[in-house]
Amino acid sequence: MKIKFGSLVVAGSGKIGGHVASKNRAGSYLRTKVTPVNPQTLYQSSIRNRLTSISQAWRGLTAAQRLAWNAAVGDFAKTDIFGDLRNPSGFNLHQRLNNNLLNIGEAVLAVPPVPSAVDAFTEFTMSHAVAVPAVTLTFDGAIAVDMKVKVFATAPQSAGKSFVKSEYRQIAVLDNADVSPYVATSDYTTKFGNTGAIGQKIYVKMVQVNMATGQEGTPIVASSISVA
Repeated sequence: MKIKFGSLVVAGSGKIGGHVASKNRAGSYLRTKVTPVNPQTLYQSSIRNRLTSISQAWRGLTAAQRLAWNAAVGDFAKTDIFGDLRNPSGFNLHQRLNNNLLNIGEAVLAVPPVPSAVDAFTEFTMSHAVAVPAVTLTFDGAIAVDMKVKVFATAPQSAGKSFVKSEYRQIAVLDNADVSPYVATSDYTTKFGNTGAIGQKIYVKMVQVNMATGQEGTPIVASSISVA
């Protein structure tokens, strides 16, 4: 469990005992910890297998290669939930970048890369239909030859739902051959079966990944409510 102290405790995240600290738009809160049922889906298994493969790759590195990853962490610092800059460990950096690379079909890195820019979409909208299932993604700008894009979506949700996080599932990886507007109907229905009922909402999130470094860009999110 993480806690940030001020004159009093001002924020918390994580779990301790039977409780979990977190926050939402209304502020910080404490709730009872609930252990979800593990359905052992193919999606979950593929993620676990990927992480296991990368861990095995770390163990196969030379001592000099592991030292290089440990020395590179300052170049990949990230801001934590409290707004403080944190360095990952060499292992975590290796795991993070290579997980992204394997996810988009690229090879695992044995040595840490030099940080590079990651493109970002400036606009992203989506629409979906129910009667004749359709999901269309419209994004601003072409996907560069050195970038790929992870696409995540939710199953149909209530129209009143305004926040999703754990509901996302990856449905596709796009490359520079994929242009806007991109028809994601097959990707979506393969994952979720159908586009729901009239009046339901679907969220889609897109994340660009640098193919050479495994660095992720800033996610961009869109949603739509079906009317037909």
